[in-house]
Amino acid sequence: MRVRDQRNRRRGVLAAGLLAVTLALTSACTGGKGGHKGPGWQDGADQPAAKASVSISEPAADAKDVPASAAIAFATEQAEDVTVELTDADGAAVEGDLAADGSSWLPSKALTYGASYTATVTATGDDGLPATATSAFTVMEKPDKQVRISSFLGDDQTVGVAMPLIVKFGRDIPEKYRADLQRRMTVTSEPAQEGIWHWVSPTEVRYRPKEFWQAGSKVSYRVQAGGLPLGDGWYGRADLSVDIKVGPKLVMTVENRTKRMTVTRDGETLKTIPVSLGKKSTPSSSGTMVVMEKLRKTVFDTYDELGPDDGYRTKIDYAQRLTWGGEFIHAAPWSEGQQGTTNVSHGCVNVSMANGAWLFNNTKVGDPIVVKGTERKLQLGNGWTDWNMSWEEYVKGSALPYEPADPEVTDPDVTPSETPIA
Repeated sequence: MRVRDQRNRRRGVLAAGLLAVTLALTSACTGGKGGHKGPGWQDGADQPAAKASVSISEPAADAKDVPASAAIAFATEQAEDVTVELTDADGAAVEGDLAADGSSWLPSKALTYGASYTATVTATGDDGLPATATSAFTVMEKPDKQVRISSFLGDDQTVGVAMPLIVKFGRDIPEKYRADLQRRMTVTSEPAQEGIWHWVSPTEVRYRPKEFWQAGSKVSYRVQAGGLPLGDGWYGRADLSVDIKVGPKLVMTVENRTKRMTVTRDGETLKTIPVSLGKKSTPSSSGTMVVMEKLRKTVFDTYDELGPDDGYRTKIDYAQRLTWGGEFIHAAPWSEGQQGTTNVSHGCVNVSMANGAWLFNNTKVGDPIVVKGTERKLQLGNGWTDWNMSWEEYVKGSALPYEPADPEVTDPDVTPSETPIA
């Protein structure tokens, strides 16, 4: 599924106007003499040379051991229309799409290991005469070293507006391979929203929009990494695609000064809840966090971490994880007398049993919570802290240069548009 956004709408529209590209299901026309008879040469004279020209740079003609991720890279001159065709050894057409810059064509899925293919690119100028380039090549055999690629989210999940898209790899991706990989990672959203990929580690990359996802959005993301070289003789195991939905905009805001949580849905206040935050020796973190996990019942066991003197083992209801360090929203009947007045927790957001149940039933993984005014700032990386970074900081984590969306693009016929894949 293609990924489009406001930034690439303009580029996509221009490319469509200057370079109309279709996937041919039969053999492309060939250029040169005698292959095309127009009104000016009905008497059988040689066909004039085509004004347009085209060449294929990758894969090279007769190339062997081509990666299964291969794109058809080509160059044209004075071309108004271009047709790209890729066929297997039986002549069956392979589906695919033109890259946003119009200089390459990518199959919709990884090619078959060990199979042979023929690429044909036909360019036609304003004289109506075609010029054709072809390249026959053979894909490499299936490699032994393959990198597993996984998504935190599964198809058809409904998530909160702060949910980052999380893709993980089974081994470190060297820096010099990340840009090529990122070019094959696309995100489609309806409505279109500007966003970017951000590498949080050599094995994990996340995507977030510039602002929270719009409520009700449909989001699809795709990683076309099957057969892609990923360094040290390793290749992507398979392509990955996921479709999700975004629920209402539910936001929890906690003020340490008032010891209250305000819960809003689509801008309307639903409930105000008394809370007890972390005491001075174990303060709660201030910052923008995201619900990462929901546990109806669990046990908090801190003896290994805090030792026999300070550790505890307690049954917990309605727990919602906010940090890897152990901060949760959860029901705490033992602190109901202090909720709204005094901080007594070990860093969690304590609420009553009734309010814990209400929150648990109304929130989703991916909903944001903003905690303000505590003694400790949220540490980067302690949870899904993507929203605790400014947009300017976040784009620095991309392996590709960031190109802002064009605010002047308003073409209603281009929906959705391709996202910045930086």
